[in-house]
Amino acid sequence: MYNLHCTKKLLDRLKRPIAAPTETDIRLGNWYATVLFWKPQMVLVVNERTLLPVLLPLAPAATLVERFPQAVGEALLALDVPEAVIAEELQAMGYGSVCKTVNRSLIGMLNEFSFLAESYRHHFGTSEPIAVMKKLVITPCRPIGYLSPREALERVLRER
Repeated sequence: MYNLHCTKKLLDRLKRPIAAPTETDIRLGNWYATVLFWKPQMVLVVNERTLLPVLLPLAPAATLVERFPQAVGEALLALDVPEAVIAEELQAMGYGSVCKTVNRSLIGMLNEFSFLAESYRHHFGTSEPIAVMKKLVITPCRPIGYLSPREALERVLRER
């Protein structure tokens, strides 16, 4: 089980019950999400432990929580994570709950990645989620000791 901590902008679009965050024992932990007002609208989701960014279409908003693990799997596959590790993580993510944001540092990273994603979209002329993610994933980030999300992901995956 994972918690999807959503910004108010995204919560207004999801129209789902808001749950209290629960403990999770999955390797990557919880996720923070916001909406990007592109055409079509996208959701930017950032991992709490690694700051790994994942982008996926918002529509249909009612199924976002159910579609999100598949987007994580595609992002991990694009980063050459072994398929066995991906399968284990997706199995552990089985069910997600929607929660309010509680970590201000992660909200700051959502804002920073939103700005960078918009810049990459215009500069490289693509809204393709994996292409934008591959640009964001090499960004050094202060909350994780100036590692990039890719380096933080590799470190977390080596822990077990």
